[in-house]
Amino acid sequence: MTIDWIFKSYEELTKSELHELMMLRQAVFVVEQNCPYQDADDKDHFSHHLLGYDTDKRLVAYLRLVQPGISYKEMSFGRIVTASSQRRKGLGKFLMIKGIEEAFKLYNTKRNRISAQTHLVSFYTEFGFKSTGKQYLEDDIPHTEMLLEG
Repeated sequence: MTIDWIFKSYEELTKSELHELMMLRQAVFVVEQNCPYQDADDKDHFSHHLLGYDTDKRLVAYLRLVQPGISYKEMSFGRIVTASSQRRKGLGKFLMIKGIEEAFKLYNTKRNRISAQTHLVSFYTEFGFKSTGKQYLEDDIPHTEMLLEG
């Protein structure tokens, strides 16, 4: 699978890139998961955005890296998503690996605290994230707080 990765601050995003990432996030988190919530928030302004485009120039993978001190003391991944047409092909793993690499380059640390949908805890464990034991409902979806150290 060939993916063209782009990693930009909010200010560096083009209007088209911002539109594409919002469309992908809403398609999955609002429509597919049937969870009406305010997706766009002020955290986007304090984030870097990792966008993965396929060979047809379609956005198929995305995550945002929120700077330390906004969501948590540590940096934090959020809005981790792959297009439904690309699931079960390993793209999520490539997205996480690339995200961890870019985060390390940016902040020179791997400490990363996330709010994982609970059904994906084992997926994030593959990358070294460990549950903090804190579980909660976020927008009526079970979540687990996880921390990557090292």
